[in-house]
Amino acid sequence: MPIREERVLVTGGSGFIAGHCILRLLEEGYHVRTTVRSLQREPAVRAALTDAGMTQGDRLGFVVADLTGDAGWSDAVSGCDYVLHVASPVHTGKVKNDNDVIGPAREGTLRVLRAARGAGVKRVVMTSAFHAVGFGHGHADRVFTEDDWSVLDGPGVDAYGKSKILAERDAWDFMAAQGDGMELVTLLPVAVMGPVLGTQISGANHIVQRSLNGEMPGYPNMWVPVVDVRDVAQAHVTAMTSPTAAGLRVLLTGGPAMSMHEIGAILTAHLGQAAHRVPTRTIPDLVVRVAAVFSPQFRPVAADLNHIKKISDDRARRVLSWQPHSPDEAVLACARSMLAKNLVKS
Repeated sequence: MPIREERVLVTGGSGFIAGHCILRLLEEGYHVRTTVRSLQREPAVRAALTDAGMTQGDRLGFVVADLTGDAGWSDAVSGCDYVLHVASPVHTGKVKNDNDVIGPAREGTLRVLRAARGAGVKRVVMTSAFHAVGFGHGHADRVFTEDDWSVLDGPGVDAYGKSKILAERDAWDFMAAQGDGMELVTLLPVAVMGPVLGTQISGANHIVQRSLNGEMPGYPNMWVPVVDVRDVAQAHVTAMTSPTAAGLRVLLTGGPAMSMHEIGAILTAHLGQAAHRVPTRTIPDLVVRVAAVFSPQFRPVAADLNHIKKISDDRARRVLSWQPHSPDEAVLACARSMLAKNLVKS
């Protein structure tokens, strides 16, 4: 792959999606800079990326910048042609103070956009989430598209969901009022699974880990739309330069939603003895609903029991030439990487 002159900033370099974006950018010849909250994290991030197959690590640089403060952002974006704004606080379920999640997401997004505009960045690709599209609507029988927005105070919308809704709205409002010719694309992935980086388990990969560890007494009647992290990373890189992507929201899904039982069945069918702790029982709906009364972390699950969300990937296929791995492949890639790293019980 020829070396490119363009430089790309990836925010939150120690994160799961960000790490895969860095790998893809380096594979395609870009110079990459990434933000971390402390340079003490650089060795661990480099080690995780090297373990995942990173080559050309000499084209990767690190800079200290935090979503909660202004320091470092002008240095981070200096000389960059593009920005992939991936960093965001991730706290699903109940938190003590919603603003501990919402505030940094909103403020950090505006910090990144202001710094990028000031540095003359051509385009920012922002990682939003399906949480900003398909939550809080109840059990409506519809196909969700990029024209939809989640209902901020609707059923099943937690602090993380609110942070994604509000941060993305802030980004589009900023671009309309103060963009000054800079371009924005927002990508909205569903539950992200795939090969883990280092020893950190992120996002929907927890479902696989908890299943393999036997930490679930059974599965609720819940369906999860899944997308492979490698495809999410490729979508970020493609959206960065696609002439027709500017100004668009783009949903990213690997296919129809999978039931929790299907995830378990895939693990059992392909992993043999390593999957002997995967649950086979069903948790009755009534039990989940009662649990949600007393435990806030069950409320998003209770809100979506027995409901399959349908999601269009038409725009991704047209604009980004989207040809993702299947959800089955994402689940198995996640599981096999965990087993290879001894991140599940033996």
